[in-house]
Amino acid sequence: MSSAKDSLTETIKTVVYALLIAGIFRTLFFQPFFIPSSSMKDTLLIGDFLFVNKMSYGYSQWSCPKVVNFLCPISGRILGSEPERGDIVVFEHPTQHRTFVKRLIGLPGDRVQIRDGVIFLNGEEVPQTDDGAFVETFEKQGAAGRYPACTNTPGEGGDCDKEKYIETLPGGRQHSVLNIRTTGVDNTQVYTVPANNYFFMGDNRDNSADSRVPTTMGGVGFVPEEYLVGKASRVIFSSAGKRLVYFWTWRKDRFFKALQ
Repeated sequence: MSSAKDSLTETIKTVVYALLIAGIFRTLFFQPFFIPSSSMKDTLLIGDFLFVNKMSYGYSQWSCPKVVNFLCPISGRILGSEPERGDIVVFEHPTQHRTFVKRLIGLPGDRVQIRDGVIFLNGEEVPQTDDGAFVETFEKQGAAGRYPACTNTPGEGGDCDKEKYIETLPGGRQHSVLNIRTTGVDNTQVYTVPANNYFFMGDNRDNSADSRVPTTMGGVGFVPEEYLVGKASRVIFSSAGKRLVYFWTWRKDRFFKALQ
């Protein structure tokens, strides 16, 4: 009887230690993140799985898993370093407290405006060059089962087209962006990014409620630095199906794919 009790005690200890180690690893180093939406196509696809590097920008209250967020009584950021324009950043939504991933466009003090779908930073145009089209199958995607938005009107299983461009940020960093239609955020006011805040946009420009949209209207608005979780730099795994076990839907060409 004593032997069985000792064995149970050791098992419980092992589980507790494993959870503690996993919690420390997740809090201090890397956080797993699945892409649930299409706002970062074609850089990130629904079903992409990645690890967020929490060491990139330092630590804040939101570095802790949400269920034990109270265990990180941090004011502001510690061991912080500045993100770079063009980084793909995972952050906590300032009011909805959901995890988002977007591309960093505006730094503190920047003036950002969108004119006819083109970014102007501090009065200078951020150039876009034509890169053909992004084509995907018109079918339900991911666990939510939503159809992608298209410039054309395909039937089930047809080709869904989007205009594709290469955008070059100041400093020379390049990435692709998509255009579907003219929307209300293709032309905006001039946003001046406050101190200690950042301006984010999705690469799928017409399907992203980002910093162009205030939080009161369901968007992201300006994101204070303490809400930054970390940097995404590589897709580890990707699945186009509703369940990970559907191995025939795995996108093997995206395994360990570096992000631009």
